[in-house]
Amino acid sequence: GRVVITSSITGPLTGYSGWTHYGATKAAQLGFMRSAALELAPRGITVNAVLPGNVRTEGLNDMGPEYLERMRAAIPLGRVGEVEDIAATCLFLAGPGASFITGQAIVVDGGQVLPEDGGAFATPE
Repeated sequence: GRVVITSSITGPLTGYSGWTHYGATKAAQLGFMRSAALELAPRGITVNAVLPGNVRTEGLNDMGPEYLERMRAAIPLGRVGEVEDIAATCLFLAGPGASFITGQAIVVDGGQVLPEDGGAFATPE
């Protein structure tokens, strides 16, 4: 058995003004994950979470092109994520290769949370 939770970098790792309720729920998911991992481990069930950064979805597109560009500029890999990036991580956690992984959160954000200054990532030319 496998349980894969989709959380977010917002809440557990970062904050975003005006998104207090969102951040709180995503951080709470990780507390749930840890306790559930302990409770279900004796049954051979793993519980893990994926923490996406900005991913191209209708919701992200609704934030407008300026927001999208700001987010893209802040990601060291130089692009926002795609749904397939998150799906691949979920499939890994649900598969046999993750049978000894439980209670863990995997960040899938193109390096978005890495810059210490929190500003736009400048790539060398």
